Amino acid sequence: MRQLKKEILVNTLKVPMDVCMGAIRVTIIGNCEARIENYKGILAYSEEEIKLQGKGNILQIKGKGLALLYYTAIDMKISGEILEVSYL
Repeated sequence: MRQLKKEILVNTLKVPMDVCMGAIRVTIIGNCEARIENYKGILAYSEEEIKLQGKGNILQIKGKGLALLYYTAIDMKISGEILEVSYL
C-alpha cells in the first residue's frame, strides 16, 4: 500500500520514478552497450552474467563477452553482446 501511494505521488508530480524511488535506470544502446544508474552493488560478474543489487530488486544481464567498461558509486557502463535483461 505504501509503495502504491509513492507511485501515485510520483505520477501526480511528474517526477521521474528513478529519482524519487531510487529505482535502477537502464539505458541500452542496441545489444552491445548498457548504462546502469542507481544500483546498490555488484552481486555477480562474469562474461556471461552480471547481477546488480537495486533498492528493491536484482537486475540480471545475460550475454556473451560482457565487460564493465567503468563503474562508480553512481553508474556503470557494460559492453558485450547483451542477450537478456531481467529483474529478479
